[in-house]
Amino acid sequence: MMTPMRYVLLVLGIIVGLHYILSFTHDEYGKATSVSRITDFISGSGSPYRETIPDQYYKPADPVYTLDRKANATFVMLVRNSDLSGIMSSMKQLEDRFNRKFNYPYVLLNDEPFTEEFKKYISALTHADVEFGLIPKEHWVQPPWIDEKKASAAREGMVNQNVIYGGSVPYRNMCRFNSGFFYRQELLQKYRYYWRVEPDVKFFCDIDYDPFLVMQDQQKVYGFTISLFEYPETIPTLWQHVRAFIKENPGLIPVDNAMAFLSDDGGESYNRCHFWSNFEIADMDFWRSEGYSKLFDYLDEKGGFYYERWGDAPVHSIGAALFARKEQLHFFDDIGYRHEPFQHCPQGDLHSKSKCWCDPGQNFDYEWYSCLNKYDALFK
Repeated sequence: MMTPMRYVLLVLGIIVGLHYILSFTHDEYGKATSVSRITDFISGSGSPYRETIPDQYYKPADPVYTLDRKANATFVMLVRNSDLSGIMSSMKQLEDRFNRKFNYPYVLLNDEPFTEEFKKYISALTHADVEFGLIPKEHWVQPPWIDEKKASAAREGMVNQNVIYGGSVPYRNMCRFNSGFFYRQELLQKYRYYWRVEPDVKFFCDIDYDPFLVMQDQQKVYGFTISLFEYPETIPTLWQHVRAFIKENPGLIPVDNAMAFLSDDGGESYNRCHFWSNFEIADMDFWRSEGYSKLFDYLDEKGGFYYERWGDAPVHSIGAALFARKEQLHFFDDIGYRHEPFQHCPQGDLHSKSKCWCDPGQNFDYEWYSCLNKYDALFK
């Protein structure tokens, strides 16, 4: 006759046996009940990027000749003819590390016509569709309503302060264009998602899954790899205008947004954190939305792109953090990336799994000038 203790031990043995059987035969069960997952749950480490990318988004290493599910997406490159060498380097890495499998199209934009030589060399790098667009003058140049005397004095002052690009009008044109006009280009109207790529960047790791489908299926609107503080000299009045906009448009701001990434005091001041926009994978319909459209138009009317030196990185970041739910902002922890002088290098198992060639010790994530800890804090 079995004692109660023997019944207990028998039941425990059956449960443990079933656990091990399910762990080996059902991968998702194994992941869900792993020690690391349970430890993360207990410690409250809930940042979304710590969730591994599901297997359904990956392709095997060998080509598979089947019709694939793809997002409505493209790469976007804002370049000039003189950038040919730099953009070829970036594009070749991107093809080798990712797009040779996924075959997403490219849209290249320029404020001057591309040369035939430029188009020939770029098109030869990929089997994907490539389109070349000319930016309308009214989307690029300093608008006529800007007081040039005031703008010129502002540029001179920044030059005297040694502010990077402080004296450059073309740089300001680019920042304004990327903030509010790139997604309005005719060639981009048929697309929803984009991946911004710049000349002379590095992609360190194999990307064997589809980031666009992750964005689409998980309803993300903005993805980044590096975040940092903005130069205060370039945005002295930006936040006061953002606060005025919020006050005038309270109904546009969701309660579960990422304001805490931007401000350490509930929105009274701007802590200058922003996502580094030279890499971004994002939803153009988000930029086309009522909230962001109104914000950009409001800021543009203030003239700060020219009277100061507002960058598209803080403007995009403020828009994303204000109008998106915090869960819709995604850190691509597994995409190794460098834009001088900073880089994100995946750590631990991610480094070996993705065949990364960056030095894990050279990683900007938690350096003193990084804002990733503030992004992490959103989910604690």
